[in-house]
This record gives sequence, structure tokens and C-alpha cells, in this order.
Amino acid sequence: MDSLQKRALDVVGALAGLLILAPLFALIAVAVRADSPGPVLFRHRRIGRNRKPFWMLKFRTMVRDALYLGPEVTTANDPRVTRLGRLLRRTKLDELPQLVNVLLGQMSLVGPRPQSYSFLPFYKEEDLDVILSVRPGITGPTQLWLRHEEEILGMHDDPLTFYTGELLPRKIESDRRYATGRSMAADAGIVARTLKAVVSLRPADLPERVAEVSVPAVRSLEKVG
Repeated sequence: MDSLQKRALDVVGALAGLLILAPLFALIAVAVRADSPGPVLFRHRRIGRNRKPFWMLKFRTMVRDALYLGPEVTTANDPRVTRLGRLLRRTKLDELPQLVNVLLGQMSLVGPRPQSYSFLPFYKEEDLDVILSVRPGITGPTQLWLRHEEEILGMHDDPLTFYTGELLPRKIESDRRYATGRSMAADAGIVARTLKAVVSLRPADLPERVAEVSVPAVRSLEKVG
């Protein structure tokens, strides 16, 4: 894929999204402040392309200082999530501020999910070399098939152990496959599937071989979602 062409599309898409969605941004910002004390935006340090750190932006969906009140992974019934936060997380509207990260060149519209530094010890160096050779994305194959990750984690007694032992290795495999086989056509398809998933509020289809362990959980969500 031509990185210059992809970057140009990222800039155009991010600018268009920020302009079109400006009224929604303002509405969400007011609602976040009214719902619970704390800032409108949540910043979290992530590792980006070529291992360069950056602050990923989200609308705040949890109580103030939530990172100090529990584990980094979040389940569907996490008491730290605010009332409005549950809606924002379910609809993925909390991710919209990442359009700013895209505009700044820290992220792409489509790419591997940017990972927290806390989980880097679970990666092999060769996996990091591949995954971090491209910009992380707001959406991507991994983000799609784990769209309802919080519900899946909530089905296990030890969410953190399940995440690091079962989900994370499959996320790594999925991100590697994207980084080595990405194309403009594939990106367009991912964007289309993302929009469909956002509108339907249902999990996207799982790719083969990636998520054998989480398939039963996701299938059960499809029946009730």
C-alpha cells in the first residue's frame, strides 16, 4: 500500500469527520461534564508506529482516576463506568476524539489497535516489529471481531488472566495479519464493516483461526444483541 496515499486519505477523512461531527462532539462534551465530575477527554499513553509513544484520546467514560481504582481491562459491568459512559462505549462514540490523533499523524483510520505499554511484556519482539511498522488505527480487523470485548471479558471469573492468556495472543495474530497484508481495498472494506457494526450495534463476523476460544461467547452475544 502506498503510505503517502493512505496518509492523504487519513487526513481528508479525519478533517471531514471533525467538521461534520463537530455538533455531536459538543453535545457529548456537555453530557460528559453533566454526567459525572472530571474532564471531558481521557488520555491514555499508547505505543505507536516505530515504537513512538503518544497520548490516545477518548471521551471519558469512567469515573475520575479510574485507572487507580481497578485493573486496566474493563468488563461490561465495571462499576467504574459512568451511566453515559456505558452508552458511549456500546456505540463506540467514545472513540471519536481519535480523529485528532489521526490528523496529528499518530494514528490511521484503519490499522492495528494501539496497545497499552502495560501489555508489551506479553508480545514477542518479532510481533512488535511487524505490528508497529504501521500506524495503529481507530478501526481494523481486530477491533471489529472484538467489538464487544468487554462483554466477553465479563463472562470470565478472572478477566485479566483470560485477556492476557487467550484474547491477547489472538489480537496479536490478527494485527500481524493486517500489517503484512493491508491494502486500500481491504481498508475500504473494513471501514464499511465498521459503519455497519456501529449502526447495528452487533458483533462483526469473526475471522477464521483467530478467536476459537472467544467464539462461543461472541455467538451468545449475537443471539441476544
